[in-house]
Amino acid sequence: MTGIKLNKKIFGTLFFSIFAAVTGVGIVVPLLPIYAYDLGASGFYIGLIFGAFSLSRTFFLPYFGRLSDLKGRKPFIVPGFLAYALISIAFVYSNSVDSLIVIRFFHGIASAMLMPVIQAYIGDITPKGREGITMGMFNMSLFLGLSLGPVIGGTLKDHFSLQESFFCMGLLALIGFFLCLFLLPPTTSEQAISHGKNPFSWKMLLNDRLVAGLFLFRFAYLVCVGIIWGFIPLLADMEFAASSSLIGVLVMLGVFISGLIHVPMGYLADRISKKLMVTAGGLIISYAIFSFEWADRIEDLVIASVLFGLGGGISMPALMAMAVLKGSRFNAMGSIMALMTVAHSLGMLCGGLVGGFMMDFFQLRRAFPLGAVVMMICTGFFLVSTYPQKQRINKN
Repeated sequence: MTGIKLNKKIFGTLFFSIFAAVTGVGIVVPLLPIYAYDLGASGFYIGLIFGAFSLSRTFFLPYFGRLSDLKGRKPFIVPGFLAYALISIAFVYSNSVDSLIVIRFFHGIASAMLMPVIQAYIGDITPKGREGITMGMFNMSLFLGLSLGPVIGGTLKDHFSLQESFFCMGLLALIGFFLCLFLLPPTTSEQAISHGKNPFSWKMLLNDRLVAGLFLFRFAYLVCVGIIWGFIPLLADMEFAASSSLIGVLVMLGVFISGLIHVPMGYLADRISKKLMVTAGGLIISYAIFSFEWADRIEDLVIASVLFGLGGGISMPALMAMAVLKGSRFNAMGSIMALMTVAHSLGMLCGGLVGGFMMDFFQLRRAFPLGAVVMMICTGFFLVSTYPQKQRINKN
């Protein structure tokens, strides 16, 4: 990729499209636990609502990621945005826990068409030596969308109803659909298409120790995110009687802080040790998620959310820059980004199920230190994975 300049038209189109769609998701998702609880869902079923999304996305991610390496990115991005818009209409007519689980299952399939493919497209157009800042700038769209969405969603619910939130999600997805349909270049011009040149096999990717380390770190981070997104709204509602607007701010805060520092941290990742940044971020995340258990006041939840956002903002640009470098080296950008998004989905799935299990059988607060332990273990594994493997010497 030496000599390639960042294509600003493609980058801008993908940036604003995913920002719009993710803002829509951020409007709805933090309100789903309370909506499901009002419909009679137990902690386990709340976990399933989040888990159904992660399960279907995990299953389809490798397929869409790999296929986009061979067929191009646009054929998956445009239908993915349209599917998001249609799913928002289904949410409007949902009035049972079972229907929420089914809708979230199909929501996960639509997400599998979008996230790894868009991230792979960004990887395709990233200039060599600017992986950190480019991924940092793009990920800022995700984090700012997820931070703005909960505030809008909480305000809409307080002053109107949840139905308006679903309609807003659909409208924002349609914006992404039309932007990508008309502004992305034709598939034939994409540099991602292999033109008969096969990318690395799944077996070789999965046997790479650093790829495993990147996967596990992202998995652990999203376990913590799954616990926070699924159960901080309930903790704030049941123990602190927080309004929907305040819950939206709580969910938004960590994501907003993370998004705010993504660009400077991405710039830094291109200049200092990426391994150091990922490890430092992992330790901060571990402390932050653990501290949710100690919260005695709503202010304590705010402080923990800020720390969590700092940890994610420090670690994620460096982690994704390392993933871009691997994807470029293996000629398998879509497959690598699919693996990173599988880690995302499995983490959210496990985080939601762990939180629901702890809520039903122990105490909700006990889920947070469990998330911290998972984060610390996977940070340690990531650190080990960055050291080169010793070559075996054949004495014969």
